[in-house]
Amino acid sequence: MDDTSAEDRKLVTLARATRARTRATEGAAIRDSDGRTYAAATVDLPSLQLSAIQVCVAMAVASGARGVEAAVVHTAATEVAEADAAAVRDLAGGPVPVRLRS
Repeated sequence: MDDTSAEDRKLVTLARATRARTRATEGAAIRDSDGRTYAAATVDLPSLQLSAIQVCVAMAVASGARGVEAAVVHTAATEVAEADAAAVRDLAGGPVPVRLRS
């Protein structure tokens, strides 16, 4: 995302800030097809484990989003988990690249 729009850079900033603020394993941000953004951190409770991107997708769905334009995960991982990519695809209705940032 080096040659990206200001809106895409905003996603990177939101994901990074969310991860840092919560000291979570990862932070994520997505932009829905209406231009709204959602940022979240990993949820790791004894009874509930969700990746940051899964939380973002859940927030978007709960807000009535009908699609996803872009997604960013701020993490130390070297690849996007298939469950995360699938969650984004499910909401987007097709492939949307999930960008990793560290």
